[in-house]
Amino acid sequence: MAFTFVAFSYLLAMILAAILIFFAIFHIIAFDELKTDYKNPIDQCNSLNPLVLPEYALHIFYNILFLIGGQIVTVALNVPLIGYHVYRYIYRPVMSGPGLYDPTTIMNADVLSRCMREGWIKLAFYLLSFFYYLYSMIYVLVSS
Repeated sequence: MAFTFVAFSYLLAMILAAILIFFAIFHIIAFDELKTDYKNPIDQCNSLNPLVLPEYALHIFYNILFLIGGQIVTVALNVPLIGYHVYRYIYRPVMSGPGLYDPTTIMNADVLSRCMREGWIKLAFYLLSFFYYLYSMIYVLVSS
């Protein structure tokens, strides 16, 4: 039972996936607060926009580790979400700073429902990823 680079990559990805799960939960709660008018859109966008780039960076970072470790199947499972992140950031609203959420359009019903659905889908993806990384880490540790 050797602790290899691949096992380290899965361990780190598991920890980072837990952080991304908290990011997704925070997004869901924030959009629910907007939907029920507990917070104003400017404050909410100011708290959500700084989290967008760190989320993308964490996700891409551990996938680069998987690519270095030769875990092509794991990278292939993550490529659709990475592609969606790139697409979403390229076609974001015109804003002065980094982020995805524009306070002037976030209260539109279709934009708000799309952001809520995106949050739930990301939460499901990160949860499934967490357990996949846990299984893969155990498998790599036992088989080496």
